[in-house]
Amino acid sequence: MKRRDFFGATAALALGVSLATGAMAQDKTFVIGVSIPSATHGFMGGLNWHAQQTIERLEATYPQLDFVLATVGEPGKQVDDLEDMLATRNIDGLVVLPFESEPLTGPVKAVKDAGKWVTVVDRGLSQPGIEDLYVAGDNTAFGQVAGEYFKANLQSGAKIVVLRGIPTTLDNERVDAFQKAIDGSGIEIVDMQHGNWNRDDAFTVMQDFLSKHPKIDAVWAADDDMALGVMEAIAQAGREDEMWIVGGAGMKEIIKRIMDGDKQIPVNVTYPPAQISAAIEMTALRFVSDTPVYGRFIIGSTLVTQENAERFYFPDSPF
Repeated sequence: MKRRDFFGATAALALGVSLATGAMAQDKTFVIGVSIPSATHGFMGGLNWHAQQTIERLEATYPQLDFVLATVGEPGKQVDDLEDMLATRNIDGLVVLPFESEPLTGPVKAVKDAGKWVTVVDRGLSQPGIEDLYVAGDNTAFGQVAGEYFKANLQSGAKIVVLRGIPTTLDNERVDAFQKAIDGSGIEIVDMQHGNWNRDDAFTVMQDFLSKHPKIDAVWAADDDMALGVMEAIAQAGREDEMWIVGGAGMKEIIKRIMDGDKQIPVNVTYPPAQISAAIEMTALRFVSDTPVYGRFIIGSTLVTQENAERFYFPDSPF
Protein backbone atom coordinates (compact mmCIF):
# COMPACT_ATOMS: atom_id res chain seq x y z
CA MET A 1 0.00 0.00 0.00
CA LYS A 2 1.53 3.26 -1.03
CA ARG A 3 1.54 6.21 1.32
CA ARG A 4 -0.46 9.32 0.71
CA ASP A 5 1.80 11.85 -0.91
CA PHE A 6 1.83 14.47 1.86
CA PHE A 7 5.06 16.03 0.87
CA GLY A 8 4.01 16.66 -2.73
CA ALA A 9 1.33 18.96 -1.39
CA THR A 10 2.12 22.58 -0.70
CA ALA A 11 2.86 21.87 2.96
CA ALA A 12 3.96 24.78 5.11
CA LEU A 13 6.85 23.40 7.11
CA ALA A 14 8.15 25.32 10.10
CA LEU A 15 10.22 23.01 12.27
CA GLY A 16 12.45 24.33 15.04
CA VAL A 17 15.89 22.85 15.50
CA SER A 18 15.57 20.49 18.47
CA LEU A 19 18.09 17.67 18.32
CA ALA A 20 17.41 14.66 20.49
CA THR A 21 19.38 14.63 23.72
CA GLY A 22 22.35 12.46 22.83
CA ALA A 23 22.24 9.30 20.80
CA MET A 24 19.12 7.27 21.45
CA ALA A 25 19.87 4.06 23.29
CA GLN A 26 18.90 1.29 20.92
CA ASP A 27 18.43 -1.24 23.72
CA LYS A 28 15.68 0.83 25.34
CA THR A 29 12.02 0.49 24.42
CA PHE A 30 10.19 3.78 24.00
CA VAL A 31 6.43 3.80 24.55
CA ILE A 32 4.34 6.22 22.48
CA GLY A 33 0.69 6.76 23.34
CA VAL A 34 -1.73 7.63 20.53
CA SER A 35 -5.12 9.04 21.57
CA ILE A 36 -7.68 9.88 18.86
CA PRO A 37 -11.47 10.14 18.48
CA SER A 38 -13.24 6.96 17.40
CA ALA A 39 -14.63 6.48 13.88
CA THR A 40 -17.84 8.45 14.42
CA HIS A 41 -17.97 9.59 10.77
CA GLY A 42 -16.16 9.11 7.48
CA PHE A 43 -13.18 11.39 8.08
CA MET A 44 -12.47 9.93 11.52
CA GLY A 45 -12.90 6.43 10.10
CA GLY A 46 -10.15 7.20 7.62
CA LEU A 47 -7.99 8.78 10.32
CA ASN A 48 -8.33 5.67 12.51
CA TRP A 49 -7.38 3.43 9.58
CA HIS A 50 -4.27 5.46 8.79
CA ALA A 51 -3.26 5.50 12.46
CA GLN A 52 -3.47 1.71 12.70
CA GLN A 53 -1.59 1.21 9.43
CA THR A 54 1.17 3.57 10.50
CA ILE A 55 1.59 1.99 13.93
CA GLU A 56 1.85 -1.48 12.40
CA ARG A 57 4.47 -0.29 9.93
CA LEU A 58 6.56 1.54 12.52
CA GLU A 59 6.49 -1.29 15.05
CA ALA A 60 7.75 -3.64 12.33
CA THR A 61 10.48 -1.17 11.34
CA TYR A 62 11.61 -0.08 14.80
CA PRO A 63 11.66 -2.88 17.41
CA GLN A 64 12.59 -0.31 20.07
CA LEU A 65 9.18 1.37 19.71
CA ASP A 66 5.98 0.25 21.40
CA PHE A 67 2.67 2.02 20.70
CA VAL A 68 -0.46 2.29 22.87
CA LEU A 69 -3.51 3.24 20.75
CA ALA A 70 -6.74 4.42 22.41
CA THR A 71 -9.86 5.67 20.60
CA VAL A 72 -12.65 7.56 22.33
CA GLY A 73 -16.19 8.77 21.70
CA GLU A 74 -16.26 11.60 24.23
CA PRO A 75 -13.77 13.90 25.99
CA GLY A 76 -14.15 12.44 29.48
CA LYS A 77 -12.95 9.03 28.32
CA GLN A 78 -10.00 10.64 26.53
CA VAL A 79 -8.97 12.36 29.76
CA ASP A 80 -9.10 9.00 31.56
CA ASP A 81 -7.03 7.37 28.81
CA LEU A 82 -4.29 9.99 29.05
CA GLU A 83 -4.10 9.60 32.82
CA ASP A 84 -3.82 5.83 32.39
CA MET A 85 -1.12 6.14 29.73
CA LEU A 86 0.93 8.33 32.04
CA ALA A 87 0.35 6.41 35.28
CA THR A 88 0.38 2.76 34.19
CA ARG A 89 1.89 2.58 30.70
CA ASN A 90 4.74 5.00 31.45
CA ILE A 91 4.64 6.56 28.00
CA ASP A 92 7.65 8.47 26.70
CA GLY A 93 5.65 10.40 24.11
CA LEU A 94 2.06 11.22 23.24
CA VAL A 95 0.28 11.85 19.94
CA VAL A 96 -3.17 13.30 20.65
CA LEU A 97 -6.03 14.59 18.53
CA PRO A 98 -8.22 16.23 21.19
CA PHE A 99 -11.89 15.29 21.09
CA GLU A 100 -12.49 18.83 22.36
CA SER A 101 -9.86 21.46 23.02
CA GLU A 102 -10.86 22.88 26.41
CA PRO A 103 -11.29 19.69 28.50
CA LEU A 104 -8.12 18.12 27.07
CA THR A 105 -5.80 21.08 27.63
CA GLY A 106 -5.14 20.38 31.32
CA PRO A 107 -4.57 16.62 30.92
CA VAL A 108 -2.24 17.11 27.94
CA LYS A 109 -0.32 19.75 29.90
CA ALA A 110 0.05 17.24 32.74
CA VAL A 111 1.68 14.81 30.31
CA LYS A 112 4.05 17.55 29.14
CA ASP A 113 4.81 18.64 32.73
CA ALA A 114 5.79 15.03 33.47
CA GLY A 115 8.62 15.45 30.97
CA LYS A 116 7.02 13.59 28.06
CA TRP A 117 7.14 14.53 24.38
CA VAL A 118 3.75 15.81 23.15
CA THR A 119 2.45 16.00 19.57
CA VAL A 120 -0.99 17.59 19.04
CA VAL A 121 -2.91 16.90 15.83
CA ASP A 122 -5.56 18.97 14.01
CA ARG A 123 -7.62 20.41 16.87
CA GLY A 124 -5.39 22.67 18.92
CA LEU A 125 -5.43 23.08 22.69
CA SER A 126 -7.00 26.12 24.36
CA GLN A 127 -3.60 27.14 25.74
CA PRO A 128 -0.90 27.70 23.12
CA GLY A 129 2.62 26.40 23.38
CA ILE A 130 2.08 23.23 25.42
CA GLU A 131 2.97 20.77 22.66
CA ASP A 132 6.41 20.08 21.21
CA LEU A 133 5.00 19.43 17.73
CA TYR A 134 1.74 20.46 16.05
CA VAL A 135 0.51 18.74 12.88
CA ALA A 136 -2.64 19.81 11.01
CA GLY A 137 -4.25 20.53 7.68
CA ASP A 138 -4.45 24.07 6.32
CA ASN A 139 -8.05 25.26 6.67
CA THR A 140 -7.41 28.59 4.97
CA ALA A 141 -5.87 26.84 1.97
CA PHE A 142 -8.79 24.38 1.94
CA GLY A 143 -11.23 27.22 1.25
CA GLN A 144 -8.85 29.14 -0.98
CA VAL A 145 -8.09 26.22 -3.32
CA ALA A 146 -11.80 25.52 -3.77
CA GLY A 147 -12.57 29.19 -4.37
CA GLU A 148 -9.83 29.51 -6.97
CA TYR A 149 -11.29 26.55 -8.88
CA PHE A 150 -14.75 28.17 -8.87
CA LYS A 151 -13.29 31.46 -10.05
CA ALA A 152 -11.39 29.78 -12.88
CA ASN A 153 -14.29 27.62 -14.07
CA LEU A 154 -17.36 29.84 -13.76
CA GLN A 155 -18.25 32.98 -15.65
CA SER A 156 -19.24 36.29 -14.12
CA GLY A 157 -22.90 36.13 -13.12
CA ALA A 158 -22.80 32.44 -12.19
CA LYS A 159 -24.93 31.51 -9.18
CA ILE A 160 -23.66 29.10 -6.53
CA VAL A 161 -24.74 27.75 -3.15
CA VAL A 162 -22.52 26.91 -0.19
CA LEU A 163 -22.89 24.32 2.55
CA ARG A 164 -21.00 25.17 5.72
CA GLY A 165 -19.82 22.71 8.36
CA ILE A 166 -20.46 22.80 12.10
CA PRO A 167 -20.26 26.39 13.41
CA THR A 168 -16.60 26.55 14.46
CA THR A 169 -13.52 28.70 13.99
CA LEU A 170 -12.27 26.04 11.58
CA ASP A 171 -15.38 26.46 9.43
CA ASN A 172 -15.08 30.25 9.55
CA GLU A 173 -11.50 30.06 8.27
CA ARG A 174 -12.53 27.88 5.34
CA VAL A 175 -15.54 29.98 4.32
CA ASP A 176 -13.73 33.29 4.71
CA ALA A 177 -10.91 32.03 2.46
CA PHE A 178 -13.37 30.73 -0.13
CA GLN A 179 -15.21 34.04 -0.29
CA LYS A 180 -11.97 35.97 -0.55
CA ALA A 181 -10.83 33.72 -3.42
CA ILE A 182 -13.96 34.41 -5.50
CA ASP A 183 -14.06 38.11 -4.66
CA GLY A 184 -14.22 40.21 -7.82
CA SER A 185 -15.18 37.28 -10.06
CA GLY A 186 -18.83 38.24 -10.41
CA ILE A 187 -19.85 34.85 -8.97
CA GLU A 188 -22.90 35.22 -6.74
CA ILE A 189 -23.45 33.11 -3.61
CA VAL A 190 -27.25 32.95 -3.64
CA ASP A 191 -27.55 30.87 -0.45
CA MET A 192 -25.38 29.54 2.36
CA GLN A 193 -26.44 27.22 5.20
CA HIS A 194 -24.85 24.86 7.71
CA GLY A 195 -24.86 21.19 6.68
CA ASN A 196 -22.80 20.26 9.76
CA TRP A 197 -20.44 17.94 7.83
CA ASN A 198 -23.33 15.47 7.85
CA ARG A 199 -24.78 13.64 4.84
CA ASP A 200 -28.41 13.74 6.00
CA ASP A 201 -28.28 17.39 7.03
CA ALA A 202 -26.69 18.27 3.69
CA PHE A 203 -29.44 16.41 1.84
CA THR A 204 -32.07 18.49 3.66
CA VAL A 205 -30.21 21.77 3.08
CA MET A 206 -29.77 21.03 -0.62
CA GLN A 207 -33.46 20.19 -0.98
CA ASP A 208 -34.20 23.65 0.42
CA PHE A 209 -31.71 25.28 -1.97
CA LEU A 210 -33.25 23.51 -4.95
CA SER A 211 -36.78 24.51 -3.99
CA LYS A 212 -35.83 28.19 -3.65
CA HIS A 213 -33.40 28.68 -6.53
CA PRO A 214 -34.35 27.78 -10.11
CA LYS A 215 -30.80 28.51 -11.29
CA ILE A 216 -27.74 27.01 -9.56
CA ASP A 217 -24.54 26.60 -11.54
CA ALA A 218 -22.33 24.97 -8.90
CA VAL A 219 -22.25 23.85 -5.27
CA TRP A 220 -19.44 24.15 -2.76
CA ALA A 221 -20.26 21.30 -0.40
CA ALA A 222 -16.93 21.77 1.46
CA ASP A 223 -16.95 18.15 2.68
CA ASP A 224 -17.32 14.78 0.97
CA ASP A 225 -20.00 13.41 3.30
CA MET A 226 -22.03 16.55 2.58
CA ALA A 227 -21.30 16.21 -1.14
CA LEU A 228 -22.97 12.79 -1.17
CA GLY A 229 -26.08 14.22 0.50
CA VAL A 230 -26.10 17.06 -2.03
CA MET A 231 -25.83 14.64 -4.94
CA GLU A 232 -28.77 12.61 -3.69
CA ALA A 233 -30.97 15.71 -3.37
CA ILE A 234 -30.02 16.85 -6.86
CA ALA A 235 -30.74 13.39 -8.28
CA GLN A 236 -34.17 13.28 -6.68
CA ALA A 237 -34.93 16.68 -8.18
CA GLY A 238 -33.74 15.53 -11.61
CA ARG A 239 -31.31 18.44 -11.92
CA GLU A 240 -28.02 16.54 -12.31
CA ASP A 241 -27.12 18.26 -15.59
CA GLU A 242 -27.52 21.78 -14.23
CA MET A 243 -24.67 22.03 -11.73
CA TRP A 244 -21.38 20.56 -10.54
CA ILE A 245 -20.21 19.98 -6.98
CA VAL A 246 -16.94 20.32 -5.09
CA GLY A 247 -16.63 18.57 -1.74
CA GLY A 248 -13.46 18.09 0.24
CA ALA A 249 -11.19 15.77 2.30
CA GLY A 250 -10.60 12.95 -0.21
CA MET A 251 -13.26 10.29 0.42
CA LYS A 252 -12.47 7.26 -1.72
CA GLU A 253 -15.91 7.19 -3.40
CA ILE A 254 -15.46 10.80 -4.47
CA ILE A 255 -11.87 10.28 -5.63
CA LYS A 256 -12.96 7.26 -7.70
CA ARG A 257 -15.64 9.38 -9.41
CA ILE A 258 -13.00 11.99 -10.27
CA MET A 259 -10.68 9.27 -11.63
CA ASP A 260 -13.55 8.04 -13.81
CA GLY A 261 -14.22 11.54 -15.20
CA ASP A 262 -17.58 12.18 -13.47
CA LYS A 263 -18.60 15.64 -14.71
CA GLN A 264 -20.89 16.22 -11.72
CA ILE A 265 -18.00 16.11 -9.27
CA PRO A 266 -14.94 17.16 -11.30
CA VAL A 267 -12.42 17.90 -8.52
CA ASN A 268 -11.80 17.61 -4.79
CA VAL A 269 -9.68 19.45 -2.22
CA THR A 270 -7.53 17.49 0.19
CA TYR A 271 -7.74 17.70 3.97
CA PRO A 272 -6.17 14.32 4.55
CA PRO A 273 -7.15 12.09 7.47
CA ALA A 274 -3.69 10.62 6.86
CA GLN A 275 -2.27 13.68 8.62
CA ILE A 276 -2.25 11.37 11.65
CA SER A 277 0.40 9.30 9.83
CA ALA A 278 2.68 12.32 9.52
CA ALA A 279 2.20 13.08 13.22
CA ILE A 280 2.96 9.53 14.37
CA GLU A 281 5.95 9.10 12.06
CA MET A 282 7.51 12.43 13.03
CA THR A 283 7.02 11.60 16.71
CA ALA A 284 8.68 8.23 16.15
CA LEU A 285 11.69 9.97 14.60
CA ARG A 286 12.12 11.90 17.85
CA PHE A 287 12.94 8.60 19.58
CA VAL A 288 14.88 6.67 16.94
CA SER A 289 17.07 9.42 15.45
CA ASP A 290 18.45 12.91 15.90
CA THR A 291 16.00 14.30 13.32
CA PRO A 292 14.71 17.77 14.34
CA VAL A 293 10.93 17.49 14.67
CA TYR A 294 10.02 20.43 16.87
CA GLY A 295 7.50 23.12 15.87
CA ARG A 296 4.57 23.21 13.43
CA PHE A 297 3.89 21.08 10.38
CA ILE A 298 0.93 22.28 8.31
CA ILE A 299 -0.17 20.04 5.43
CA GLY A 300 -1.33 22.17 2.53
CA SER A 301 -4.51 21.48 0.59
CA THR A 302 -4.13 20.13 -2.95
CA LEU A 303 -6.62 20.27 -5.81
CA VAL A 304 -7.43 16.69 -6.84
CA THR A 305 -8.16 16.37 -10.56
CA GLN A 306 -8.63 13.44 -12.91
CA GLU A 307 -4.93 13.69 -13.78
CA ASN A 308 -3.61 13.25 -10.22
CA ALA A 309 -6.51 11.49 -8.46
CA GLU A 310 -4.82 8.08 -8.40
CA ARG A 311 -2.26 9.44 -5.92
CA PHE A 312 -5.06 10.10 -3.44
CA TYR A 313 -7.09 6.90 -3.95
CA PHE A 314 -6.98 4.35 -1.11
CA PRO A 315 -9.55 1.63 -1.91
CA ASP A 316 -8.88 -0.27 1.34
CA SER A 317 -9.50 2.76 3.53
CA PRO A 318 -12.94 3.13 5.16
CA PHE A 319 -12.95 6.77 3.96
